[in-house]
Amino acid sequence: MMPPPPPPPPSRRNKDNDWRLLLTLLPYTRGNKRLLIGSIVLLFPLALTGAVQPLIIGQAVSVLRKENTWGFLTGMPVSAAINTLIWLLIASIMFRLVFSTIQGYMVQKVGQNITANVREDIFSHVTSLSSRFFDTTPVGKLITRLTSDVEALGEVFASGAIGVVSDLIYIIVIIVAMFTLQWQLAILLVLMLIPVTGLIIYFQHQYRIANYQAREELSKLNSILQENVTGVNVVQLFRREKFNGEMFRAVNDDYRNAVDKTIFNDSAVSATLEWIGLVAVAGVLWLGGILVLQKSIDFGVLSSFILFSQRLFNPLRQFAEKFTMFQAGFTAIERIGELMNIPIEVNDPDTNKYLPFKIHPSGATGEIRFENVWFGYKPGEYVLRNLNFTIKPGEKVALVGPTGAGKSSIIRLLCRLYDPSEGRILVDGVDIRDIPQSQLRRHIGVILQESFLFVGDVKRNITLGENYSLESVKGAAKLTNIDKFIEDLPQGYDTQLRERGANLSSGQKQLLAFARVAIRQPKVLVLDEATASLDVGTEVLIQNALEQVMVDRTAIIIAHRLSTIRDVDRIFVLKRGELIESGSHEELLQEDGLYARLYKLQLLNNPQAV
Repeated sequence: MMPPPPPPPPSRRNKDNDWRLLLTLLPYTRGNKRLLIGSIVLLFPLALTGAVQPLIIGQAVSVLRKENTWGFLTGMPVSAAINTLIWLLIASIMFRLVFSTIQGYMVQKVGQNITANVREDIFSHVTSLSSRFFDTTPVGKLITRLTSDVEALGEVFASGAIGVVSDLIYIIVIIVAMFTLQWQLAILLVLMLIPVTGLIIYFQHQYRIANYQAREELSKLNSILQENVTGVNVVQLFRREKFNGEMFRAVNDDYRNAVDKTIFNDSAVSATLEWIGLVAVAGVLWLGGILVLQKSIDFGVLSSFILFSQRLFNPLRQFAEKFTMFQAGFTAIERIGELMNIPIEVNDPDTNKYLPFKIHPSGATGEIRFENVWFGYKPGEYVLRNLNFTIKPGEKVALVGPTGAGKSSIIRLLCRLYDPSEGRILVDGVDIRDIPQSQLRRHIGVILQESFLFVGDVKRNITLGENYSLESVKGAAKLTNIDKFIEDLPQGYDTQLRERGANLSSGQKQLLAFARVAIRQPKVLVLDEATASLDVGTEVLIQNALEQVMVDRTAIIIAHRLSTIRDVDRIFVLKRGELIESGSHEELLQEDGLYARLYKLQLLNNPQAV
C-alpha cells in the first residue's frame, strides 16, 4: 500500500477545527502540569499590575491638579503624595519584571519539553515505517518535518498558547478597570475592538494559506539541497553544477515568493493595529476632551484612559503576532499529523501470540520456507510470482538471475523490510509475521553490497550500541580476518570514523560490515553482492573467513560473479520474479538452461570471472 499523497492546503480542503488540532497535542502537557499551572496562576497578578499602572499615573495627574484622588492620598502634601505614587509605580514595575521573568522561563521550559517529546515520537514513528515509505519520500521533506515544523509547533506552546491566555486575561482586566473608572470612554475603546478583530481574522486566514505553501516549498528546497550534497561527486563528475543550480534557483524563488505572501499578511495585521491604536488615542482625546469640558471627568481620568488605549491595543498587537505564530504552528501540526497518520505496515505481533522458534528434528536451526509468495512494490505490479522453495538448516544457496529478476526483493521480504502481498515466509517453521522484528533480525545476519557506517569509533560501528565486550569485538574481527586492518588504524578500535566512513575505503567499510554480522552469530547469513567492492586479494581473505562463519549456518548468497557460488549446495535461478531452475552448479550446466547461458556468457566476456 502506497503512502497517501499530501493533502491540499487549508484553503482547498475541509480542515479540522484549529483548536481540535491543538487538542491533539494536549497529551504532551501531562508531564508538565506543575509548570503549566504555575505559569497560568502568575498571569493574574501580572495582568492586575499592568492595569494598575495607568491608574497610578492618572492619580499623579490628579494630585498635581488637585482633583479627586484616592482616599489614602487625601490630605497629603503634593510632594509626599507624588513620592508615594512613584514608589507604588516602581513596586508594580519590579513586581511585573520579576514575575514575568519567572513566568516566561516556565512557559519556555514547557515548550521545549513538549518539542523534545514530539520530536522523539516522530523519530520513533518514522524509523518504524516500512522501506516502502522511504522509497517514495525525499529525505529533505522528513528533515523539514523533524526540524522547522517541530520548532514551529513548539513555539505554539512556548510563546503562543500561554501568551494568548495572558493577553486575553490582560485585555479583560483592562476592560474591567476602564468600566470601573469611566463607562463612556470604556465603551468607545471596546467598540473599536470589533473591526480590529474582523481584520485580524481575515488576514490570519490568508496567512495560514500562504504559510502552508511556504512550508511545502521549504520541503522541496531541503530535498534538492540534500540530494545535491549527497550526490556531489556525480554532480561534479558530470558537470551538473549549472543545471542543478538553475533547478535550485527556481525552487528557491518559489519559496521566496511564498514567504513574501506570509510577510505581507503579517505586516498587514501589524499596520492595521498601529493605525487603529492611533485612532483609539484620537477618539479618547476627542470624547475625553468633551467630557472634561463638561466637567464629567477630570484630567487624571483622561490621562489614565490615554494610557489604557495604548495598553488595550498592545496585548491585541501581541495577540495578533501570536496568532500568526499559531497559524504557523497549526500548519506544522497538520504536516506532522499527516506524517504520524501514515500507518506502520510492518508491525510486531502481539506478545501473547508470539510463537517461539521450533527446533528442527536434526537439532539445527535456520530453515527457510517460501510458500506461494507474491510481492510487488506497487499494487498489481508483481516482482515476485508464486515462489515456493525450502532451504534446509545449514544449506548454502545462491540466488542467480538477470537484473530485475527479484533477488534483492527476496532478501527484503526475508528480513521483513516488506511483507508479502500474498503467501507467507517461515523461519524454523514460524511465520516471520509472528516473530518480533528484533529477534528475526538477530536470527538473520545481512551483509549488503554497500554498508552504511555511522559517525563514531570502529568498535561502536561493530557493536551498533549493543553491550559487547572488547574481547568479543576483537574475536569477531579475527574471525573475519580484519583484525590486522583495524589494528593498523591510527587508534585501532577507537579510531573515529567520519560521516558514512569517509576516511575508509569502500573495501575497508565492507570489512567492518562482516565483523558487524559475525559478532551477532546469526543462524542465517545473507550476502547480497557482499564482496563486489573488494579487490581480489581482500576477497580471497574474506572468502576464507566466510568458510568459517558459515559453518553450521544457513547461507543465502546473491552474486553476479559465478566464481563465488560454485561450491554452494544449490543454486536458485530467477527470471522475472519466478523460480525457473534449481540445482547444483554441475546439474544446471547439464540442463543447458538460463544458468548455463549466463555462465557461458560470463566465461566468454571475462574468463577470470568464472
